[in-house]
Amino acid sequence: MPPQPAFPNPQSPIPNPEGKHIVLAFSGGLDTSFCVPYLKERGWAVHTVFADTGGVTDGERSYIEARAEELGAASHVTIDGGPALWNHFVKPFVWAGEGYQGQYPLLVSDRYLIVEAAIKRAAELGTRAIAHGCTGMGNDQVRFDLTVKALGDFEIVAPIREIQKEHTAVRAYEQEYLEQRGFAVRAKQQAYTINENLLGVTLSGGEIDRWQAPGEGARGWCKAREEWPREPLRVTLGFVGGEAKTLDGERLAGHMLLAKLNHAFAQYGVGRGLYTGDTTIGLKGRIVYEAPGLVALLAAHRALEEAVLSKQQNRFKADVARKWVELVYEGFFHDPLKTDLEAFLASSQRCVEGEVTLETAGGKVDAVAIDSKHILNAKGATYAQAADWGVAEAEGFIKLYGMSSTLWAEVNRK
Repeated sequence: MPPQPAFPNPQSPIPNPEGKHIVLAFSGGLDTSFCVPYLKERGWAVHTVFADTGGVTDGERSYIEARAEELGAASHVTIDGGPALWNHFVKPFVWAGEGYQGQYPLLVSDRYLIVEAAIKRAAELGTRAIAHGCTGMGNDQVRFDLTVKALGDFEIVAPIREIQKEHTAVRAYEQEYLEQRGFAVRAKQQAYTINENLLGVTLSGGEIDRWQAPGEGARGWCKAREEWPREPLRVTLGFVGGEAKTLDGERLAGHMLLAKLNHAFAQYGVGRGLYTGDTTIGLKGRIVYEAPGLVALLAAHRALEEAVLSKQQNRFKADVARKWVELVYEGFFHDPLKTDLEAFLASSQRCVEGEVTLETAGGKVDAVAIDSKHILNAKGATYAQAADWGVAEAEGFIKLYGMSSTLWAEVNRK
């Protein structure tokens, strides 16, 4: 789907006295809303870009467009980023099968595609100035800046980093700044920083930053326990080459399949977590995250993969996965090592084919059935039940397999 223009013609620069045009990655939240009048007051004609990666409703999408116009953006475009997000992030992430530090499912990885959309818009406008609303304390500034630098020679403007030189209560300052200029701020945005896309929802700020229990306001898609349906949910995912292709027998484009999983498993509170991790710049980051579809997808893929990969593949792949996840988390989306690792991950998926049935009664999801022609079953043996080798063969194997440890114990026994 091509970019959707809003208000002025997006194909040509709009004259302004200084001839300064800048493209702002825009979400309609507090930080990026602040950036529009802040940049305008410094002589920029601000052109906003929203990369819709499938996590927002039609109503929210319309709100973001209207918000850009209200704030005085010179032009606005919305990019349909769902297919690109699936192909360039979700596929290799599921192949890797690891969250950052064993938990966080990299929900902010749409940032890389947002930068690409902003750079494309800058080329249309004939400008080399890019702006973002990242703070000077978090990871997103690293992801944005490194991606911009990897893709070309651009001027990077980061208003939130600039105001942090003078203001410590940044969100309060942003809110006051907007309200003084007649722009209202949503109540939820006053308390939390909220990021929402096809991958899931993250919330930070408020009591979360104060290391307290998240309040009821810190909730995105996932239903609270008292709202879970009474009947368990069962779905079947079909995989080809490690990529989910079907949901309950229906063939779907990847981003649409993930959107359906998000809706279905969010009703059962699946994929919600409270995460504390090491940020790229060394601080501790604490967020509430909700990733119902991704968590379900990972559970199905891992169950199938464990059944069809060899022992050595399963062991070694975890090391590759952790490094790939670290690169993506820390901003190195365009580093050549990431491409090298993805070549291995893609190769490991050639026999990851079959169907997996998932079940949840709420809170967690289990892979309860696997069907694949590639399952590594031994014809004459079943674990802990039956074998087509004899006692002497088992004893001989154990003797040789454990010889080094046994010898050490004998030589050093007191």
